[in-house]
Amino acid sequence: MKYTSILLLAASMTMSFVACRQTNNPSVAQKSVKMPVADISFSADSALRYVVEQTSFGPRVPGSDAHSRCLDYFKASFARFGAEVEVQEGSAKAFDGKMLPVRNVIAKYNKEKANRIILCSHWDSRPFADHDADSQYHNKPIDGANDGASGVGVLMEVARQFQVRKPDIGVDIILFDTEDCGTPDHLRLDNYVPDSWCLGSQFWGNSDMGRDSQARYGILLDMVGAPGAQFFQEGFSKQAAQSVVDKVWKAARNIGYGNYFVNDDGGYITDDHYYVNKLAKVPCIDIIQYDPLTSSGFYEHWHTHNDVVQNIDKNTLEVVGRTLLYVVYNE
Repeated sequence: MKYTSILLLAASMTMSFVACRQTNNPSVAQKSVKMPVADISFSADSALRYVVEQTSFGPRVPGSDAHSRCLDYFKASFARFGAEVEVQEGSAKAFDGKMLPVRNVIAKYNKEKANRIILCSHWDSRPFADHDADSQYHNKPIDGANDGASGVGVLMEVARQFQVRKPDIGVDIILFDTEDCGTPDHLRLDNYVPDSWCLGSQFWGNSDMGRDSQARYGILLDMVGAPGAQFFQEGFSKQAAQSVVDKVWKAARNIGYGNYFVNDDGGYITDDHYYVNKLAKVPCIDIIQYDPLTSSGFYEHWHTHNDVVQNIDKNTLEVVGRTLLYVVYNE
């Protein structure tokens, strides 16, 4: 993911977002509560274990052995959690012209229901540590414990809970591949390659699977495991799906997580939700940590070799997971 120029991209996206809202018109007003907070079960220990298990394969760089073994792990896990699992396979061109394999994992619950939403995250890890303080590590792939594995870990625990109690609506859990293979900052290339990030969501959005999606809205998780993380309201999310942002942030406040879900702007970020909005016309928001104290605005260990499981806080995973379940079970 990358912070994006508000002036350049906000203008270019306005019309597509307006069309998106007109086409989908998601009805996301808060209804009477079906499931009280006290009845929502989410195991922070399980979510953390899923983060540990992902990183145990090594960096999940597309095309690597670790990537292949982690894919098998996902297929087996979601099937065990009662989902109908499909892998969307393809390829995409990287910033340097190389073709990368794309393996998007889709786990469906209540496949027969027309009333559906999407919960998503990316599962690959960065091939570079282009923001590491030590330049000798810039070309070595990272574990991506927070940047990738944290969001997936939350969704895996959400899926496990769906096996215990199915939601009333249909849910598509999508793990997007090749999100983090974008143009590395440390190479100082003459030309920045546009759309070199989020290749998996672009592949999905340009396919029949994305174009034919009937989901009313989507929620993307990215970097949701740092101690004391705060989630501000991302710009493209507000443009495409203000009502969904309001819904999720209100749910978090209702649960008592208002100190995590901050009712303030967090900048514009090119992430998988951008392409879900733009290509599939599904209003999608991004729950992503914003840190105004870092130069990048991201998690302090973003794209470094310190993005490891030792820097993941299971309490933050639980905050995000319980908020998601509260939203889904009260649809």
